[in-house]
Amino acid sequence: MEDSVRGRDDMRLGAEELGRELGERATLVQFSSAFCAPCRATRRVLDEVAGMVPGVVHVEMDAEKHLDLVRALKVESTPTVLVLDAAGRVVRRAAGQPRRVDVIAALGEAVG
Repeated sequence: MEDSVRGRDDMRLGAEELGRELGERATLVQFSSAFCAPCRATRRVLDEVAGMVPGVVHVEMDAEKHLDLVRALKVESTPTVLVLDAAGRVVRRAAGQPRRVDVIAALGEAVG
C-alpha cells in the first residue's frame, strides 16, 4: 500500500455505510467496478489476508452502486482499498492492486 495517504479521511465508516459489521480489529474496504481486472486480483489478496488475521474482515463495495460514498471518500479509481481500524477510522488507503505484504503492514498500523 505504497501510495497510501495517512490522515486524509477523518470520517468514520460503519455497518450502515458498508452494509456489514466492522471487523473486531480492522476492516479492509475495497471499492471495485464490474470490468476491473485488478479488482479481482485485489479481492483474492484481501480475502487471503482477512482469512489469516483474526478479527479482520474484507468488504467489497461496487463503486457504481455507492456513488455518494465514493464521492465523500474521494475515490478516483478502482480498485481503491481503505484500511479501517476497529472504530471505523480510515488509517491507510491506496489505489491500485496492493501487494499482500503491504496490506499486512497496513493492518499492523490499524490494529497497533
